[in-house]
Amino acid sequence: MSRIGRLPVAIPAGVTVEIQEANHVVVKGPKGQLERTLPAEMEIKLEDGQVVVTRPSDLKKMKSLHGLTRTLIHNMVVGVSEGYTKTLEVNGVGYRAAKQGNKLVLSLGYSHPVEMVDPDGLTSTVEGNKIVVSGIDKEKVGQYAAEIRDKRRPEPYKGKGIKYADEVIRRKVGKTGKK
Repeated sequence: MSRIGRLPVAIPAGVTVEIQEANHVVVKGPKGQLERTLPAEMEIKLEDGQVVVTRPSDLKKMKSLHGLTRTLIHNMVVGVSEGYTKTLEVNGVGYRAAKQGNKLVLSLGYSHPVEMVDPDGLTSTVEGNKIVVSGIDKEKVGQYAAEIRDKRRPEPYKGKGIKYADEVIRRKVGKTGKK
């Protein structure tokens, strides 16, 4: 049995989980509501305050869907109760980030400022050289953070660019002059 798939998903206080037909799961909590249609092959049941996912057979596809389905439900429950955040750091001389309403304005050494509008359900805040992206959908938070990082990836020589706060940049030694 899948080590992750067989774990039940505990439902914290203030969170409700509805399982509709065709495995359409709706999770409501203090931070908002998320819904997602999960693979129809999996059997999703509510049992005494927990969501249990079971698979019909031991085919390779069913095994992989088992853990995925359980993790997606768990991410929805955590999202509506606590939310998700991703922190990015802007490093480099003259590299800056600022907020203008719901727009994130990045000065990254290009001839123009890069403007990004926060997607629905996500907020970004700027504190000094840090950008914090927060929201209830883990997938959207990670995607928006990755799009911000892609505007100027960190380079290995000086470490300039936008990196995740927990990311380690492998540095390279530059060229040396003639002797």
